[in-house]
Amino acid sequence: MLIGTAGHIDHGKTTLVKALTGVDADRLPEEKARGITLDLGYAYAPIADGSVLGFVDVPGHEKLIHNMLAGATGIDFVLLVIAADDGPMPQTREHLELLDLLGLTRGAVALNKVDAVTPQRLAEAQAEVAALLAGTGLAGSPVFPLSAKGGEGVAALREHLDAAAAGTVRAVAHGRFRLAIDRCFSLAGAGTVVTGTAHSGKVGAGDTVIVSPPGRSGQLRARVRSLHVQDRPAQQGQAGERCALALVGDFEKRDIERGMWVVDPALAIPLRRFQGELRVPAGQTPLRHLQTVHVHLGAEDIMGRVALLDCAEVPAGTQSAGAGDTALVEILLERDTLALRGDRFVLRDAGAQRSVAGGRVLDIFPPTRHKRSVERLALLAAMRDDDPLPALSLQAAQASAGVDLSRFAAAWNLAAAEAEALWSRAGLTLIRDGESQLGFAGAAWAALEQRLLEALAREHERASDLVGVERERLRRMTSANLPRAAFDALVGQLLAAGRIAQTRAWLHLPEHVASVSAGDRDLFAVLKPLLDAAPFNPPRVRDVFRASGTAEDVVRQLFRRMARGGELYPVAHDHYFTAAAVAELAAIVRRLNAERGMARAADLRDIIYGDGGGGRKVAIQILEFFDRIGYTRRVRDEHILRSGAANHAWLNNN
Repeated sequence: MLIGTAGHIDHGKTTLVKALTGVDADRLPEEKARGITLDLGYAYAPIADGSVLGFVDVPGHEKLIHNMLAGATGIDFVLLVIAADDGPMPQTREHLELLDLLGLTRGAVALNKVDAVTPQRLAEAQAEVAALLAGTGLAGSPVFPLSAKGGEGVAALREHLDAAAAGTVRAVAHGRFRLAIDRCFSLAGAGTVVTGTAHSGKVGAGDTVIVSPPGRSGQLRARVRSLHVQDRPAQQGQAGERCALALVGDFEKRDIERGMWVVDPALAIPLRRFQGELRVPAGQTPLRHLQTVHVHLGAEDIMGRVALLDCAEVPAGTQSAGAGDTALVEILLERDTLALRGDRFVLRDAGAQRSVAGGRVLDIFPPTRHKRSVERLALLAAMRDDDPLPALSLQAAQASAGVDLSRFAAAWNLAAAEAEALWSRAGLTLIRDGESQLGFAGAAWAALEQRLLEALAREHERASDLVGVERERLRRMTSANLPRAAFDALVGQLLAAGRIAQTRAWLHLPEHVASVSAGDRDLFAVLKPLLDAAPFNPPRVRDVFRASGTAEDVVRQLFRRMARGGELYPVAHDHYFTAAAVAELAAIVRRLNAERGMARAADLRDIIYGDGGGGRKVAIQILEFFDRIGYTRRVRDEHILRSGAANHAWLNNN
């Protein structure tokens, strides 16, 4: 169990930790010289069952609240220390307010320095403590009168802490590993060592981790050489434990700072904004829209602004959240940090003089538009539930283009098995898209099917002489932001069910048949041999006119109609290839990709025109045509077969 101290300066926090553990948590020479705690201190004490109590001792000075908050990250139990002679003081109240904003509800009060007060004053102090705790998460916590210096009552407190530790449910090490760094130092024989509390997952010697967000040297990849857990050598650490990790990699100690994270590579997702929920404490001034604040998240303190999403403007233009109010917000940060859904944060005013709100992260991938729509606010409300199913179900219902399940799993820190179980519970249609996976709600998938069928019907009515619609154009007509992999799966399903049909490059309803007039058919029969004579570089419209004597505009209009009928392809302006030629060219491009991983204009030219040096311009136009229709994609000067290219079976269907 991790115990964090709290309380006013000079109320005896460090002395009490030493009395409980035998360890002086003040480690800095300046702390020892001045007799006050300036930074976080750590101490450990064994328990009879073989486990360890960990103590994080925090400074009590009002100017060191940022250090106190860094230490409060990840603790299980609060030890609030109050001097009996002074009673609750300003930092006592402020620390208690901060702990309440962090959602901490387990704790005890050490009423220290009882040897310096009368029984009457002790009774008064106990009453003051009870009044102080009323209405907070620590209300009803036991109070232990004691003297940290003299030892009176310390044993009773230690016995209570041991019992609390025994009753603590060990943190479930679900999800991937995350640790908020609160110290970094060099140690002979170990190298760079970082310490902090593990928020989730497990880490072991030999594991690869990322130190993020990017600092002076960018994002750092490291290997865990060795580790200590709760101040003992160990092979593995996990959520809820204080860990010291010896890291090796291409970096130096100066590249790592408090506030950075050590995470599993899948969770290295730097961000500058997130959406969440917060509460303004009772007695505080209202939190204004776009107010500048200090954002304390993990062990970090970052300047930012808070945008209110669901608060009414009273009066107009003065949107705010009042004392005791809760609100949905977007936090805009001045620099990168890491966060996941459920992380707690505290906001302090721009001058770092008072706490203005506290809450938790809901969404690390917020939209850039429609942030205050009814649908968006409903989704944020669903994200309040610790079960991710309601949020996933609602997000899938709202997302016509599907939910990026890889991002969802990362945001909620779901391990692979947890994620797969959730997708099954939600009843999603799953589509693989490269390294990612998309999830569609049943109703959303059915709506996409209907939109595709309606788009085809409208197009058939508009242009009855067209065979159908090209695949890429139909994707945009169905849903412009629908990923290609999802569209290909949708088309494949409808084709398999016989609800749509395919003729070469065109998709159409099964009952639709394009018509070409007898006159067009007769004239094309006369001109087509000119195209067949040089299938990979056929004559352009003006050349057909010169060779046949048929008026140039007549040729152009005829070829356009034949292209609409599916017998020609406009590879470039006024340059039409027959369907058979395009199918052969597609097969060549597919073969080049199979042999070399891509197709280049020079390679295509050499195959179809020989190595005489001509035809490069036409080869480029052919490859650009395949990019345009979605058969390939261009990467610099290379043309890579798309993952859905197998669906272009029409290229062999003449």
